[in-house]
Amino acid sequence: MAESRPVTLGVIIGNRDFFPDVLVGEARKDIKALLEPAGIGTIMLTPEETKLGGVETHADARRCADLFRQNRDKIDGVLVILPNFGDEKGVADTLKLAGLNVPILVQGYPDDLNALGVARRRDAFCGKISVCNNLKQANIPFTLTARHVVHPNDPTFKADLAKFIAVCRVVRGLRGARFGAIGARPGAFNTVRYSEKILERYGISVTTVDLSEILGNAGKLAADDHRVRAKLDEINAYAPSKGVPQDKMIQMSRLGVVLDDFIAANALDSTAIQCWTSLQQNWGCNVCTCMSMMSEKLMPSACEVDVTGALSMYALSLASQRPSALVDWNNNYGSDDEKCVLFHCGNWPKDFAPDTRIANAPILGSTLGVENTYGAMEGRNTAGPLTFARFTTDDTAGVIRGYVGEGVTTDDELNTFGQRAVAKIPGLQSLLRYVCLNGYEHHVAVNASHTAEILREACGTYLGWSMYHHGK
Repeated sequence: MAESRPVTLGVIIGNRDFFPDVLVGEARKDIKALLEPAGIGTIMLTPEETKLGGVETHADARRCADLFRQNRDKIDGVLVILPNFGDEKGVADTLKLAGLNVPILVQGYPDDLNALGVARRRDAFCGKISVCNNLKQANIPFTLTARHVVHPNDPTFKADLAKFIAVCRVVRGLRGARFGAIGARPGAFNTVRYSEKILERYGISVTTVDLSEILGNAGKLAADDHRVRAKLDEINAYAPSKGVPQDKMIQMSRLGVVLDDFIAANALDSTAIQCWTSLQQNWGCNVCTCMSMMSEKLMPSACEVDVTGALSMYALSLASQRPSALVDWNNNYGSDDEKCVLFHCGNWPKDFAPDTRIANAPILGSTLGVENTYGAMEGRNTAGPLTFARFTTDDTAGVIRGYVGEGVTTDDELNTFGQRAVAKIPGLQSLLRYVCLNGYEHHVAVNASHTAEILREACGTYLGWSMYHHGK
């Protein structure tokens, strides 16, 4: 699942011999005072290991790299601090020797116009350019602060740091992520085809299981089994189910127990589940309620075996630490070119649709029988921030590519059923043109946050995926 363990940063404090050493000691105190109260772990040299705990010489770089390698499994990112010009080779050598392959944030202190003499002069404004030049030469990706130089106590740096921590979470979470593909994709949904081999190339694995195995195991569970009763209690506590027949609630509960077992046995972070028409015809209910509950726990679950849709949901949840939903780019909103209707029948988590309730699926019911579609969710998203994201495997190019962007959801009138929202997205028509011309799926993952830049940085800069950031 989307991990909640604290992020730990390796910290490099750069120094240069003819600049004031006192600035290094001050920077060390500044950083510890900023990171420790925020619960961010640090791995850094001590003043006993190098002069003031800084990195200046090649010997310092080797000591710092050794320290980082010893803590490789703990370090999620590296923070480079330049209290003065810094030694560009020392910083680059540390990162080359450590070989951590994690996100890197480069910060430089601003000079005080009243302290440009020898005793307090920094020149980090210039030194940061030199450090970045060396990192670029070494093909080491890095992240910049919003302002070229900024004090750690400045609010903009605190925002930079929060964004960087989220980038570290996304990179850590997606490298080695495990997805479950439960059942075959519906035959009518060529749109959700994907390449397991391309995902594997990026460290993402997919565990498959035939839906008949899941339904067969669920069918062996008695209605009064203690685990089935516990799952039923969990479902009842999760969302109202007025009007849903009790036998359908039991069917959902039996299915939920087996899905939980499969996820636990395979240490899965996220799932994509076959829905129509097999579940309705062979099990007599929808799996949406169970999927909604998993997504609410930051273990996203996508419809129609849309594995890369689940990947998109998971990435958003890693970035925001909030549940994600999978939606259809479904309808125009009248003649407003910047608004559209997001819809599914549906499995959205409560975080995205707080008034959600357990219901049936009228569209599926029109051909499969409404009585076989209980377990679908119904609810309306509230007005607020919106980030959308979609990743896909490009078999021709052999890469993962994606698009991200932001907008808002609105409280505009919307008279329909299912799970639904009205979204307002600047430049929506050009976005939809991009989606169509580049062969993206009709599904998109959404999240009640503004985290598009985090995903663009994490997936583009550090994971090497081809990214389009709408509106940027």
